[in-house]
Amino acid sequence: MSKVFSDFIKNYTMNSTKVGIVVVIGIVAVIVAMALLSSQNSSSMEVEDVLDKELRPEEEISPEVQEKLDDIENTAKELEYSPKPREWITSGPFQIDRSKYVLGEKIFLVIGGLGFQEKGQVAFLRPLNDTHYSVYQTIPFDGAQKNAFNYYIQPQLSKTRGLCSMDDIVGNWTVVFRGTDYPNIKFEITDDILPGDEESYSTPVC
Repeated sequence: MSKVFSDFIKNYTMNSTKVGIVVVIGIVAVIVAMALLSSQNSSSMEVEDVLDKELRPEEEISPEVQEKLDDIENTAKELEYSPKPREWITSGPFQIDRSKYVLGEKIFLVIGGLGFQEKGQVAFLRPLNDTHYSVYQTIPFDGAQKNAFNYYIQPQLSKTRGLCSMDDIVGNWTVVFRGTDYPNIKFEITDDILPGDEESYSTPVC
């Protein structure tokens, strides 16, 4: 009887040890999981905090747009042309990079920090005369789908758009943010031409 009892005690001790090890491993696993979840939540909050901050174009521009900006700067250096410094004209979460452009320059639009409910269109309006405008291009936005993105337009002569000569592009343009109460942004396209693009604007297309 004593041997049976001794074997029982031995087996019980070994089983208890195994159970103890399993319990310890389980506790460690729970602690690690909680730490990971806490880290993920912290990261999410950091991202949300960044989106709530004032937009900083030098940090928010997408790689594709940055590549275009670099190409422009490199071309300007090759042609010994000095573009005006970027000003980043702002209206709410919307920005364009300058208040004045020459023919052939790209107009960069940066959108960041849209509210979840904000939905509408960015409309670029070209001047017809001193009081009337025509829609050149619209860019839809929906904060529920994407709260930040970049875009650019490059007004060029086009028969289908009714832009027959450079006179149809030159003038004071307006950017309207349809579906919002944000104020319009004004900018000017001058009759100067980006070096290397002279042929694109020298001959009427219609």
